This record gives sequence, structure tokens and C-alpha cells, in this order.
Amino acid sequence: MPHFRFRAIDAQHVQAISTQLVDALQPLMNCPREDFTIEHIPSTFVFDGEVSQAYPFAEVFWFDRGQEVQDAVAVHITALVRQAVANDSQDVAVIFTALTPSAYYDNGEHY
Repeated sequence: MPHFRFRAIDAQHVQAISTQLVDALQPLMNCPREDFTIEHIPSTFVFDGEVSQAYPFAEVFWFDRGQEVQDAVAVHITALVRQAVANDSQDVAVIFTALTPSAYYDNGEHY
């Protein structure tokens, strides 16, 4: 925990930013490095009956760390995705889902 899911971005780009992502966010999130999970999800976007292009989406599943940390995490993710796709004006969506520790289990034990 935390868990990052990326869509509408090439798997190679996610792989390329994975180390920098954890390097930047580990101290900010005060979380052990080995607790980070990064996932690439292939997806197809559809609009008005047609397959369409979408801009990169990053979903962050985590235990809430407050608005200030959340804002900083969103800025870091956005910058790294833009760097990976070599486009400083690329739209990037970052969506946070706060999890409840008592509803998150590792090996049958909740946090």
C-alpha cells in the first residue's frame, strides 16, 4: 500500500517512471518502498460508439494522508507521466481513492 494503476499510457512508459515514482513519493508518503504497488492496465476507451483516444489516467489507492500530501502526489505523478510521454502539456488525470485501514487486509489481518 499504496497502489497505483495506470491506464491510457504505454506499459513501457509506466515501467520507465516506476523507480522515479517511488523515489519521489516514498518520503512524502512515509511508506516503506516495498509497500508500493504499480500496475499497468490495458484499456480501450469508447465515445459515441467509436474507439477513442484518452489521456493518461493514474488511480491511487491509499490510506488518506491529507490534502497537502495528496496535492503533492498528484503533481509528481503528472510531471512524471508528462516526462514519460515527452509532452509537457499532456492532460493527465489523477484520481485518489482513500481506503479504510480496517477494510484492508494483508494475509487475513487488517491494518
